[in-house]
This record gives sequence, C-alpha cells and structure tokens, in this order.
Amino acid sequence: MPADIHIERRGEILVLTLDDPETRNAIARDIYEKATPAVIDAGSDPSVRAVVLTGANGVFCSGGNIGNFPERRRQPRSVSMGSIAQLHGWIEAIRACPKPVIAAVEKVAAGAGVSLALACDLIVSSREARYVVAYVKIGLTPDGGATASLMRLLPRQLVTEMCLFGDPVDAETLHRRGVVNRLTDPGAALEEAMALARRLADGPQNAIGRIKKLIDAAPGNGFGEQLDMEAGFISDSFRDEESRIGFEAFLNKQQPDFRRADSR
Repeated sequence: MPADIHIERRGEILVLTLDDPETRNAIARDIYEKATPAVIDAGSDPSVRAVVLTGANGVFCSGGNIGNFPERRRQPRSVSMGSIAQLHGWIEAIRACPKPVIAAVEKVAAGAGVSLALACDLIVSSREARYVVAYVKIGLTPDGGATASLMRLLPRQLVTEMCLFGDPVDAETLHRRGVVNRLTDPGAALEEAMALARRLADGPQNAIGRIKKLIDAAPGNGFGEQLDMEAGFISDSFRDEESRIGFEAFLNKQQPDFRRADSR
C-alpha cells in the first residue's frame, strides 16, 4: 500500500493525516503533490479557519522513505534537487498559509518529520514523543528548513548537538525550551490540537493572518522595519469589519462573533 495523506474537513478545520503504517508515515513525492495544493487552497478558502497536520497509527512522521534512498543515489543531482524542491514547496506552503497550522505529534518526528512539525505555527505533542534530526546517522544533511527553524528557536550548541549526533530529544525538553506548545498524554495530541484549532477558528481571521506575517518577518527585519510593518498592519486592521465587531463586543462585555465579518 503506497504512502498517502488523507485530507478531511472537520467543520471549519482542515485535517491532513499522513498514513503509511509500513514506514511509520514516511513522506514521498505522492504526498507532496497532494498536500501542497491542499494547504494553499486552505489559505484562500474562507470556510477553512485552521489546519491540523498529524499522522495515522499513533505516529507523526518518520521522515523520508529510506527504502527509496538507493535509487536516489543513482539519480542525477538535478533530479534529487527537484524532489527536495517538492518537499520544500510543502514546507513553504505551511509557513505562508494565512490560517494557523497546528502539528499533532505522537511517538516520533524524525528527519523531515521534524521539519514539518517546526514549519507549523503550534506544536502539540504527546509526552512520549521523540524528535530526531536523524540525517547524520546515514551520512546525510538536514533539509526541509530544519536548521533554519531550529536556529530560530534554540541555542546554537543544542542545535549542533541535535544535528551532529542525531540523538532523540524528548518532548518534555522541547516544551521547556518553548518549541512545543502543549504536552499531552499519549494518544491525546490530536484531540488537544483540534481544541486549539477550534479556539483559533473563533478568532479574527484577517488579524491572525497578519500576526503570522509579523512573526515570520521579525527575525529578518531591523527594529525600524518591524515597526513600519506593524504600523501598516494595525492601520489596515482598524479599517476591517473584524475590529468593529471586536470593539463593539468589548464595550458591551460580550464575546465577539468574528464570523459575522465573513459575510460582509
């Protein structure tokens, strides 16, 4: 049975589920070809208000399919670069999606599975999950933006240890370091991720999309550049129907119904 990714709507939430029990949900070209347009379409679909990425069979993702590696070694560099570009296209689609994307991680995120989790806006993880930047163990270097994401989040020495040794790092450690947002009991990561997704689905979607852009741009911007970007975005937000609904609800001591803005 080939690797697959199930694309399912649960109300306002799009759920993407990696599914290949034989490889512990390894990823391959067929998955990129389905997942990337699904994420891009979710970003422009007003009926989707959050995205959750998870794995079937109680596992998140074991990374690339090692069974395909002997064939890839025989391919020209240009072919290998093309395959990696497809993975990177999916990673970039997750990062660029204006809707919040939440990873629900069980048992293991390895190799590109770590990259996928780090590309998401939030990570919900079971306490027993392990994160393994495993490339070095088979003589490879990381891809999927793993080094870029880790260097934004962790000290250089810890990133170096993770990448040079390829040893597992437990979810508790990453939670203490602020990489993992929520810890759950085993088997409960998806339920908690869905709860967070529903909370975000209740929020102001234009504002959430702008906040995501601000967070993404901040590490590369100078302070003045970030101030300018913030000024532009809050000025745009003042003119949105969302802010009118928010202000009105605040003054009346009510919960705002931001979905009303979608019908305008």
